[in-house]
Amino acid sequence: MGLKSKDLVGIKALDAADIEQILDTAAGFKDVLGRDIKKVPALRGKTTVNLFYEPSTRTRTSFELAAKRLSTDVINFSVSTSSVVKGESLRDTALTIQALGADFIVVRHPCSGVAHFLANNLDASVVNAGDGTNEHPTQALLDLFTIREKKGVIRGLEVAIVGDILHSRVAKSNIYALKKMGAGVRLIGPPTLVPDVLKDLDVEIYSDMEKGLKGADIVMMLRIQVERQGKGFFPTTVEYFRNWGLTPERLARAKESALVMHPGPMNRGVEISSDVADGMRSVILDQVTNGLAVRMAVLYLLAGVKG
Repeated sequence: MGLKSKDLVGIKALDAADIEQILDTAAGFKDVLGRDIKKVPALRGKTTVNLFYEPSTRTRTSFELAAKRLSTDVINFSVSTSSVVKGESLRDTALTIQALGADFIVVRHPCSGVAHFLANNLDASVVNAGDGTNEHPTQALLDLFTIREKKGVIRGLEVAIVGDILHSRVAKSNIYALKKMGAGVRLIGPPTLVPDVLKDLDVEIYSDMEKGLKGADIVMMLRIQVERQGKGFFPTTVEYFRNWGLTPERLARAKESALVMHPGPMNRGVEISSDVADGMRSVILDQVTNGLAVRMAVLYLLAGVKG
């Protein structure tokens, strides 16, 4: 059992069968997480290093817990107290970590393509925890897992992804994953953040929130990526919320059974109102819980490739 590659750098490289295998394996691990003893010895003796060049709460903590639940040793690499501040290159840092015995390197970096670069230069398994505006594969996988868990199926659903599509690696990975699994995808947001070129990904594009949400099965909100933007994408956050924030009134345009998702962190009152974020249709905390099972599945399956 295992994936076709030693690395998980993006959804683009996976096919539907790979995604199904990860989701099915994650379902088994979620059962394990419901037990009194949540730890399994599946990867005892292995070492996981979290190499994060950007801040993270959910993803880094989730990977750390996932690795520990599989009984691997875990090292959280701190860039600010490492030789990176002395000028050491990314490649030399990664090679040093590998030489110390790392089996898995989970990397987050502000530059797109870093995960691919490391995967091509290391024998260790590289897992992309977000690279620039490119991809965030495990977020898309946990989103699909949550959708399948709550809806029973993915194929045939209409998923509306709302917000800063242009700068969102989460959106890109979700578009690839949802299309591979047979879902319809709509992108909603200001034209400056949802360019027409994205139609090449076989998606529908809306600048009108009410029209875009009509009949949607899933409403996936995105954080405004202020750290990746220049100025001029929208006038103010107040105006953004007025036009593209998710409120109960706007959610009513979607199906009555529609679920609300958000990868976090949320900017309440900018992308989403608190009564929606905390409402009965929100599965935002379920996404966090499911991320642990999905990341356990990814590490486990990558270990199978390495044998």
